[in-house]
Amino acid sequence: MEKCIEQMVQDLAFAAYAKSTQASYLRTVTEMAAHFGKPLAELGREELRAYCEHLRERGQSASSLKMNYAAIVFLYRKTLGRPNDVSFVCWPKQYSPLPPVLGVDEVHGFLGALTHRMYQAIAMVLYGSGLRLAEALALTVSDIDGARGVLRVHHGKGNRAREAKLSPALYAWLRSYWAAARPARPYLFASPRTGRPPTQASVRRAFELAGEQAGIKKPIRPHVLRHSFATHLLDHGTDVRVIQVLLGHRSLKTTARYTQVSTVLMRETPSPLDLLPRSRKP
Repeated sequence: MEKCIEQMVQDLAFAAYAKSTQASYLRTVTEMAAHFGKPLAELGREELRAYCEHLRERGQSASSLKMNYAAIVFLYRKTLGRPNDVSFVCWPKQYSPLPPVLGVDEVHGFLGALTHRMYQAIAMVLYGSGLRLAEALALTVSDIDGARGVLRVHHGKGNRAREAKLSPALYAWLRSYWAAARPARPYLFASPRTGRPPTQASVRRAFELAGEQAGIKKPIRPHVLRHSFATHLLDHGTDVRVIQVLLGHRSLKTTARYTQVSTVLMRETPSPLDLLPRSRKP
């Protein structure tokens, strides 16, 4: 590994980037080094511009392209201290789809199709508290505060700590799960084989299989349960600012996206056509 990449490893760790982000950034710059066949510190602005254009022409998604660009910008702006060399980089506009959401009956069917107690418990936490998968897998027994009705999240997105909702029903269910499964301490979710939390990939596979067995046509991914948590709260009249806090969103704009998929809000909001005098109606 060349010297500037080794230094980038240290810089990423110092900046407390997520492990997955660090791995993606290092993969990008390693591929770029192989593409040029010479030290990255020797590349000039025009070579970097040409490589960014090369990445764009590969037809990557906007999110993948943005990740690659961000890795290159980090290397030259932070590690090498040459921000002018990457000042030409413009972030691609990303398509922003509506968050996929399950209906209440679909959630019920999906939970019933999860036959493995641990995976079912993980799904209950994702849907019952709106946690991200990584946040749920990092939970320890001491993070459950039944007296106050909260789950403590120590390292959420952006390395921010917060408290998530622990309803009486979820608390009772987790107590039952713990009594039956007895996972290895300190973890709330731990594989009997390894004594550590399951991998995200194994949770995704279990969820996909349960979705198929439940006959749900929508793709079932862990984050869908977080989306469903937020949307169903909104459907039942919870203020969007409360949901923002529960989800750990920095911006209300991020949370407000769920108003676009709330069918209750759509039904209860009148159309201007409905407000016309009756004489104008057929």
